[in-house]
Amino acid sequence: MPGPKPLLLNLFEMNCVSHITHGLWRLPGNHRHEFNDIGYWTTLARLAEEAQFDAVFLADVLGAYDVYRDGPQTALREGLQIPSNDPMLVVPAMAAVTEHLGFGVTSSTSYEPPFPFARRMSTLDHLTKGRVGWNVVTSYLPNAARNFGLSGQIEHAERYRIADEFMEVVYKLWEGSWDADAVVADRERGVVVEPDRVRPIDHEGTCYRVAGPHLSSPSRQRTPLVIQATASADGIEFAGRHAELVFTGGPDHATVKRTIAAVRAAAERNGRDPLSVKFVVQATVVTGHTESDVVAKLAAHARYDSLEGRLAHASLPFDPLAHPADRTVGDALALEGRLDHPGAAHLPWQRSVGDFTAALARRERTFAAVGTPDAVVAQIEHWLDDVGIDGINLTQQHSYGTLQDFAELVGPRLRERGRRPDGYVPGQTLRERLGGSGPLLPDDHTGARFRRAAVPTP
Repeated sequence: MPGPKPLLLNLFEMNCVSHITHGLWRLPGNHRHEFNDIGYWTTLARLAEEAQFDAVFLADVLGAYDVYRDGPQTALREGLQIPSNDPMLVVPAMAAVTEHLGFGVTSSTSYEPPFPFARRMSTLDHLTKGRVGWNVVTSYLPNAARNFGLSGQIEHAERYRIADEFMEVVYKLWEGSWDADAVVADRERGVVVEPDRVRPIDHEGTCYRVAGPHLSSPSRQRTPLVIQATASADGIEFAGRHAELVFTGGPDHATVKRTIAAVRAAAERNGRDPLSVKFVVQATVVTGHTESDVVAKLAAHARYDSLEGRLAHASLPFDPLAHPADRTVGDALALEGRLDHPGAAHLPWQRSVGDFTAALARRERTFAAVGTPDAVVAQIEHWLDDVGIDGINLTQQHSYGTLQDFAELVGPRLRERGRRPDGYVPGQTLRERLGGSGPLLPDDHTGARFRRAAVPTP
């Protein structure tokens, strides 16, 4: 008989003050405002490893949230993902103080050539001994497009077409450019690399021309664990070709179930084992020793929660706070002259403004476990067994309180119930820890066809 389904456990972070917990950086004792200090990241990493988390998952954006109220002023006041720093640069610091903790870094395929990116990821994979994954995104902020010389966003389907070719280039660099035994470091002969074991990729496509060879030698995983955040139709098809771990969500559990089924079907169409794709969701956990502890924490969260931060994060093309709660979204858009705004088409025009803003908050609670530790564990087990997810990205309302509460109160119970391993397996790569049979891409993965030879990585 198989044992209980295990939980993949990541800590959800971003190199900024206010990531997705708007206003909560003001909670007493919160360290979020210290993100510029390397000590914040090394402390966080040590705590996460002591708590036996699988990875720290680092989000990122390349622009400011400037749709709401026609500018970035609200985002700036709220510290909403601005100021923010590069997620990759904190990984070596965290890796240096840990042995097992993995790291998922977000990087876009839309605004950077694949060649230098591939080298940076290989470098991280070397420095961490195979503990990194790449969260592939195509970017969605209009300001990001303008930051890279465009007048507006690249059309959604086109962004994914570009991403597909980007993936082809990096697979060629990571998987095909170097033989696993190319580096010989032969002192007697004075040879570092056997030249006939390294080759250019000579890629010529619609978007990119890359000669190669890759500048980095093969790392533990060659291709870092491929992660993708998606729930869109184009994203689902892309995930079926590439993703090993999918970060998804939705307004309810039924939507998430449909996304899981759709991605697995897409993976199967691409000749992959559909069960090899794992799914994680953003999860809110508020717990304490007693119910009164939990009530007190919820009251503190409500005291500091920022609705304006949430509205700016949603990039709304109108201002709900300027309208009575019973006015429809459509009427509000009309009064502000925004019916033709690109962001208006996806809004529920017949819904009242009050219901709409309340629904934004509820969406963030699709996967929320609130209560004593036993109640939290029961909720997580429901997500695993009934919804079908494989893991969570734990949202930090309080740094480091959220992590410490989970480590002290929830983690031990999950281990007792067989949902979490008791300790790490020394030397595992991130791919192996999150369900892979080995450190390299599985043979049925899209990227594996770019291998020159099936030679094990040293």
